[in-house]
Amino acid sequence: MTTKSTNTVWHHATVTRADREKLHNHRSAILWFTGLSGSGKSTLAHAVEDYLYKAGISTFVLDGDNVRHGLCSDLSFSDDDRIENIRRIGELSKLIIEAGVITLTAFISPFKSDRNAARNLVPHGDFLEIYCQCPIETCEQRDVKGLYKKARAGEIPFFTGIASPYEAPEHPELVVNTHDQSLDESVQCVVDLLVQRGIIKQPVAATPTEE
Repeated sequence: MTTKSTNTVWHHATVTRADREKLHNHRSAILWFTGLSGSGKSTLAHAVEDYLYKAGISTFVLDGDNVRHGLCSDLSFSDDDRIENIRRIGELSKLIIEAGVITLTAFISPFKSDRNAARNLVPHGDFLEIYCQCPIETCEQRDVKGLYKKARAGEIPFFTGIASPYEAPEHPELVVNTHDQSLDESVQCVVDLLVQRGIIKQPVAATPTEE
């Protein structure tokens, strides 16, 4: 077992988060998109980022697949490794919002306790849980990666919704019904939430899907 170092001390930067937020002209926050595989988390997170980017707002998306190519490439999909995966993402998100950037995370993050642990890393109001609600039947119909088919065949162990549970949020800041709302409607719901919470001002941006 690795022993945690006792020789580390948190360094307080000369330039503060408030300074960086002032530079960006908006607050920073974590937008935590959660939902089943195929529920539209990544699609919505990237569409929201595109909208905000066009409005001159500083953002960064942490995507589940991308993170597992590097930062979390040593982790499997067992329950223990999923917990560690979300722990790392929570800590990374905490660092990124110190840069004054709106951080959007797109992870299944199936366990309530892990999402709550990530929420508790930052001050109240900095963590916005966005539940991409979608029936598993619809997720399976989409099945862009063919994962549900493999899971049903027993080729993917610990697959959420099939062999491993998904614990839906009880009190998320926002529920987006991605199975019956258009992408543009879903994006607007997220943007409205950011405006209501005082994180951004009402942006003037092109429609998210416009080229």
